[in-house]
Amino acid sequence: MMFTAHYQSPLGEILLAADEVGLTGLWFDRAKYYAAGLAPQSTERETPPLTEAKRWLDVYFSGKMPDFMPPLHPIGSDFRQEVWALLLQIPYGQTTTYGALAARLAAKHGTARLSAQAVGGAVGHNPISLIIPCHRVVGASGSLIGYAGGVERKIQLLKLEGTDCIKLFVPKKCELRAEQAQSKDEQKM
Repeated sequence: MMFTAHYQSPLGEILLAADEVGLTGLWFDRAKYYAAGLAPQSTERETPPLTEAKRWLDVYFSGKMPDFMPPLHPIGSDFRQEVWALLLQIPYGQTTTYGALAARLAAKHGTARLSAQAVGGAVGHNPISLIIPCHRVVGASGSLIGYAGGVERKIQLLKLEGTDCIKLFVPKKCELRAEQAQSKDEQKM
């Protein structure tokens, strides 16, 4: 059985999903893969994993690093599970690159190299964004790319964590898309 709950964050509404084991999903409203994998027969109800996730979010959005982890149960391939496990090791307030994650996985498997793009695909399909901190992954040049919740949210999350953003930037193509999306939203109002 799948259960859902909603959480109102300073960066917009969040949909949470959990099964009996733990949290299976966390999506910002209008995220690229919003509710991907969520069973249509899910029930809105508070459960211990959802309550713990909300408590984690309360601490996080107060500007503090949570000192606990709600039970997690992300569903994905073995490769994606490995990438998501690496994401959980990125320290609060710090960033890493897709290439660095690929190098760590390659070393773990004893291979010369692994595709940073493959790692990027797994990062981008992280079903429990924020708690599994995919927002802490940036391009090799410092570009803020690849966050399904949106580049603006990624920037806000990094700032909330006190990340040194001096060398980070939004690629021009992303800036243009963000401006176009904002313009479309304003036209709807």
